[in-house]
Amino acid sequence: MRRRLTLPALTVGALVASLFVAVSPAAAHGYISSPPSRQANCASGAVSGCGDIVYEPQSVEAPKGSMQCNGGGSRFAVLNDNSKGWPAASAGQSVTFNWVLTARHSTSTWEYFIGNTLLASFNDGGAQPGATKSHTVSMRGFTGRQTVLARWNIADTAMAFYACVDLNIGGGGGTTPPTTPPTTPPTTTPPTTPPTTTPPATGTWRAGTAYVPGNVVTYNGASYTCRQAHTALTGWEPPNVPALWTRN
Repeated sequence: MRRRLTLPALTVGALVASLFVAVSPAAAHGYISSPPSRQANCASGAVSGCGDIVYEPQSVEAPKGSMQCNGGGSRFAVLNDNSKGWPAASAGQSVTFNWVLTARHSTSTWEYFIGNTLLASFNDGGAQPGATKSHTVSMRGFTGRQTVLARWNIADTAMAFYACVDLNIGGGGGTTPPTTPPTTPPTTTPPTTPPTTTPPATGTWRAGTAYVPGNVVTYNGASYTCRQAHTALTGWEPPNVPALWTRN
């Protein structure tokens, strides 16, 4: 009788363990929040028709070595669609890429490419990153519209996380001066209302909303100020991610 009871108990335990292993990898990982990566633009609603990447911008995981925006895996193929109308952020010859990490994997390297050109590689030597990570990368003389592929290579697995960021390098750099002087001299009177340097309050914190530094939200009766641009996800409530929010 004891043997009959023991076998089912072991079977149930094995099933529970296998379910835990199957579910745990979906816990989340990381993506570039600013300048907005393609998955960030999907999550914020800046680009529509993206499929389930809207809910999992942090989960673009595939074997190391791919040069595709989705890592060459079977999921998130929409990220490879260059006809999608991805917004291109204006940038100069030096760009700082900001990652938000929901699972801080031991890291070998972070790599940035335009086409087959390696722009930069940062070696973490197996260290575990914090909740955010930033790299300043030279664009190596590239100009115009370009797509930067970023790879976060994990140290203790064969996997990497991928993000593509569309940039307009050298775009939005000012206006051409007029060829004739203006007929009316410019006014020297200061404005009556000084310009604000802090973005306006954004109300109650909500998952799926894109926030920028200086935004102020409320959550569970407390007020928080955004520290880094990102698109909010469930689990990233302000008290849970001090790297993204400061309590006022």
